[in-house]
Amino acid sequence: MNVLQAVRQYISKMVQDSGAGMKVLLMDKETTGITSMVFAQSEILQKEVFLFEKIDTPNRESMKHLKAICFLRPTRENIELLCQELKSPKYGLYYIYFSHFVEQTDVRRLAEADDQEVVREIQEFFGDYFAINPHVFSLNIHGCARSGNWDRTALSRCVAGLSAVLLSLKKQPVIRYQQGSTLARNLADDMQQLIRREGSLFDFRRTDVAPILLLLDRRDDPVTPLLNQWTYQAMMHEVLGIRNNRVDLSGSPGIAKELQEVVMSAEQDDFYQSNMYLNFGEIGANIKTLVDHFQVKSKGQAKVETIADMKQFIETYPQFKRMSGTVSKHVAVVSELSRVVAEKNILQVSEIEQEIACQSDHATALQNVKRLLSMDSIRNIDCLRLVLLYAIRYERHGSNEVDTLVDLLTRRGLPEKHLKLVSGIIDYAGKSQRSGDLFGGKTPLALTKKLLKGLKGVENIYTQHSPVISEILDSLVKGKLKDQQFPFAGSQVVRDRPQDVIVFIIGGITYEEALTVYNLNKTVPGVRVVLGGTAINNTQGFLDEVSFSVFGKSGREQTV
Repeated sequence: MNVLQAVRQYISKMVQDSGAGMKVLLMDKETTGITSMVFAQSEILQKEVFLFEKIDTPNRESMKHLKAICFLRPTRENIELLCQELKSPKYGLYYIYFSHFVEQTDVRRLAEADDQEVVREIQEFFGDYFAINPHVFSLNIHGCARSGNWDRTALSRCVAGLSAVLLSLKKQPVIRYQQGSTLARNLADDMQQLIRREGSLFDFRRTDVAPILLLLDRRDDPVTPLLNQWTYQAMMHEVLGIRNNRVDLSGSPGIAKELQEVVMSAEQDDFYQSNMYLNFGEIGANIKTLVDHFQVKSKGQAKVETIADMKQFIETYPQFKRMSGTVSKHVAVVSELSRVVAEKNILQVSEIEQEIACQSDHATALQNVKRLLSMDSIRNIDCLRLVLLYAIRYERHGSNEVDTLVDLLTRRGLPEKHLKLVSGIIDYAGKSQRSGDLFGGKTPLALTKKLLKGLKGVENIYTQHSPVISEILDSLVKGKLKDQQFPFAGSQVVRDRPQDVIVFIIGGITYEEALTVYNLNKTVPGVRVVLGGTAINNTQGFLDEVSFSVFGKSGREQTV
């Protein structure tokens, strides 16, 4: 199961089916992003696609010598724009591909608009999602629920995106969902209805064990998206932000113009593919090795010892820059990550986060949080995340001092809309909202694991935490996931150990969870897991989701 390959195959087939000749790729905002995730522009140019246009761009030039490959979501707006396009066509022929089911009434409207008979075909190709890694996808939905109830537009988009994933991977799954989550139950019911209604499309060759679609709720694990991260991909998203494989470095001091926005795609960057799941210390060493290798090739004599030396070396050797665009990019990113980590004391912050998440010493945690809140060098976002973690961890502790910590945040100058998130996180994912045992320790198995972990010690104090999804998947692949906690939707029940699993988290996934799934796929023979979510969260994205859910406000207003 490879979602990147699935979407690539759809787009390749679109280009192939349109035949030889010069082409334009006509897309909307979402399908532009979907396409850019799996193909570099230079790669598509090799397939005789010489122009990329948005369907809503006004006054596009008429080019009758070009064939138009239209890859669009079947929205009301796109159907209307396409009808207008066909009434006054700007290109010679049109090959239309919708990313999901298109209504027959809309097909008739398009046929009526096609007076000049320029449309050669209309098809449904189910590439209606953003493929991030081979085993990770997102729907880029920010703000999916209010007060525990679905935003209807978001629910409809989730059903479309999830069904597209299933159809592109050729899977008809048995659905399980998180008990206690109305959001997961609603999505399970709607998915079940769609699969029944479109039964012929889902009539794939049966496997010995039916695939599992497991629907989870972000509210059962609010800790994971609040933690600083130390593997390359996850750290980049947390500190800099990754949006459709693009990282904005324009705010980095002294950054070269050509590096102000860089593309991070494992499909197009071998170094990134090999290092995205490694920790930050290993990345620095591996980049140094790569720089040394190219330095020898370019007969450079500069001594390279530190990240600063590497950056200076790249800037000083234009010939080296031409040879090693990839290296230039990664040196720039690691240099900026190193600067932020050092200047903002993120190592100190991360150590306290991990203590709150993984230990249960209230007095020490409170003392450490107060100490960091008094330091001017700590970022406001880090101060807020520490208080939020404390509020969740010690929500019902007899000596809870959340109000004191909120006062300290107020003294730091955090505005009211950010202070409200401390109570908001409890409304969103407090103990009464969660169905699972977030901090462990209640069951004999959890107590045993905790004891063994204490005896062995911790190899890295910054990576003690393990996402809740880790235990859920461990139970699932062993055939031990309890029906009471994760019931089946519909009458079909699977007792055997699953082979193919698609996990979808409502409220967004994290790159820490993506790493968990990557490691599981690598270490458990015969099991293939794909992870998806409404979005890919870093701390800011998660707080946006909380704000939207609890206060009904646009998350983008909540930037810290």
